[in-house]
Amino acid sequence: MSAPPFPHGLRGVIFDCDGVMIDSRAANNVFFNRVLAYFGLPPMTPEQEAYSFMATAGQALRHILPERLHGEIERVTRDEVNYQRDIVPLLRLQPGFREFADDLHARGVRMAIATNRISRGIQTVLDFFALPPYFDPVITASNAAPKPSPEGARRICAAWGFAPADVLFVGDSKHDKDAAQGAGTVFAAFNGGELRGRITAADFDQLRRAVGNALPPLPGFCKPGAFSE
Repeated sequence: MSAPPFPHGLRGVIFDCDGVMIDSRAANNVFFNRVLAYFGLPPMTPEQEAYSFMATAGQALRHILPERLHGEIERVTRDEVNYQRDIVPLLRLQPGFREFADDLHARGVRMAIATNRISRGIQTVLDFFALPPYFDPVITASNAAPKPSPEGARRICAAWGFAPADVLFVGDSKHDKDAAQGAGTVFAAFNGGELRGRITAADFDQLRRAVGNALPPLPGFCKPGAFSE
C-alpha cells in the first residue's frame, strides 16, 4: 500500500482554470466554432476540441485554422468574435469551487493558479466572477512556459517556499498531470473522465473528502489529541 499524500500536511493548492475553477468547455467551443464559421469553415472535430481545451487560445486557433488565415487571427478575435464580449457571459463557476476555496483560505492554505490562458484572460475570469484575491501567484501563458511544462508549478512552489510534496495540483487534462508530476507536486485528476491522479475526484465534495485529513484545522479548533496532559 502506498503512503498517503502530504505526510507533513497540505500547505498549498494550485488550480487549473478551465474545467476546474470554471465550467468553460461548451463556451470555449462556441468561441472557436464562431471563428471557424466566420471564415466559412466547418465546426471543430472531436480531436480539435480536445486539443483546444488544453492549449492556449493562440495555439488552438493556429491548430484549427489553415496557415493562410493565421495573419487574420488578431483582427477577427478583436473585432468579429470577441471573447470578453461574446463568450465570457457564457462561462459558469464550477459548483463547489468558491466554497472549497473559502475553506482553504480559512485554514491558512495557500492557493495559486496555473493556466494556459494569457494574463488578461484569467484576470477577466477573476473579475467576472468577483473571486476573492486568494490566488497568488497567478501563472499564465503570458509569464511562463505553458503546460505541460512544469515551469509554472515549480515557480509557485518556490514563491511559497514549500516542498512540492506538500502541494496539491488540481487539473483536468494530461497537460496538467504532466506539469504537476514534472514539478513533483501531488496531482488531483478533477472531473477528467478517464484521467487518473494520485487523487481522483469528480467534484469538489469528493476532493474535500480526499484531502480532509491533510488540511490544517480551522482557527480555534483543535483536532482530537491535540492537547497533552
